[in-house]
Amino acid sequence: MLTIDVITLFPEMIDAAVSHGVLGQALKSERLSVKAHTPREFAQDRHRTVDDRPFGGGDGMIMLPETLEKTLQKVQHKNSKVIYLSPQGKTLTDEMARSFSKEEHLVFICGRYGGIDQRIINSYVDQEVSIGDYVLSGGELGALVVIDALARFIPGVLGHDDSADKDSFSEGLLEHPNFTRPRAYLEQEVPEVLLGGNHKVIEEWKKKVSALVTLKKRPDLFKEFLKVENEKYQAQKKKKTAAPLKELIEFYKTLSENDLKVLGLEDLREEDFNV
Repeated sequence: MLTIDVITLFPEMIDAAVSHGVLGQALKSERLSVKAHTPREFAQDRHRTVDDRPFGGGDGMIMLPETLEKTLQKVQHKNSKVIYLSPQGKTLTDEMARSFSKEEHLVFICGRYGGIDQRIINSYVDQEVSIGDYVLSGGELGALVVIDALARFIPGVLGHDDSADKDSFSEGLLEHPNFTRPRAYLEQEVPEVLLGGNHKVIEEWKKKVSALVTLKKRPDLFKEFLKVENEKYQAQKKKKTAAPLKELIEFYKTLSENDLKVLGLEDLREEDFNV
C-alpha cells in the first residue's frame, strides 16, 4: 500500500478532499493511505506561530523552518520521497504520476503565504513539482491534483485495471470522444462503428480518432506521437501498411460529415496534417 503524508497548515482541506470519489474508495479499500499533518503541532508560543517575515524584505510571510522540519522528521523514514509543491518545480505529467504511484512513501509539503525556507528545500526535498505555470495561494490543491493523478495507477483503484492506460496521455494521445444513450441527440448521431460489436475494429477506430483529436487540440503531442509511429514503421522489415501519416489521412477521408461533427472534428482540414 502506498502511504502519503501531507504537511499543511490546513489539514482539513486534505482530509475533506480525499474522503470522496476515487480517492475515498482507495482509502476504504486500503490501497492508499493519506494523512495530513500540521506544523502548528510543534509551535511553541501561545499563538502557534508557523511563519515570519523574510530576511531582506519582500511580500508575504515565510513558513518557519523549525516547525516544518519537526513535522518532516515525524513522518519521514529511509524510503520516503519528499515532494514540495512549487511553481518552480517540474511540471506534472502522466508519466511522473505513474512513477509516483510505485513509491512506498510520499511526503508532500504544501507551502503557504510566501513559501518555505530554502534551507528546508536544500536539506529535505527530493523533488519540486508544479501543476502548471501559475501561482496558487497554497500547495494543498497542487498536492491533491498529484495524489488524484497517481492514485489512478494503483492496481484496483479504478473499476478496470486498464482504465488508466486508456485515458488521455497514456499513449501520447488525447482520449477519443465517448458517447452513451440515446444514439441520436442534439441532431448528432453516434458513429455506426461503435454499435457494430466488433471490438478489434472499434479499438483500432478509437486509436485513429484519438490521433485526430490530438492533432486538432494538441499538435505538439501529435508531432511526438507521429515521430514514434514513424520510427516503428521504419523498423518493419515488411511494410504491410501505408506510412502512419498517410494511413491516418486516408482514415480521416472515410469519416462522414455526421462523424466529423459528433467527434468535434468538423473544422479539421487536410492541410492541418502538415505538422
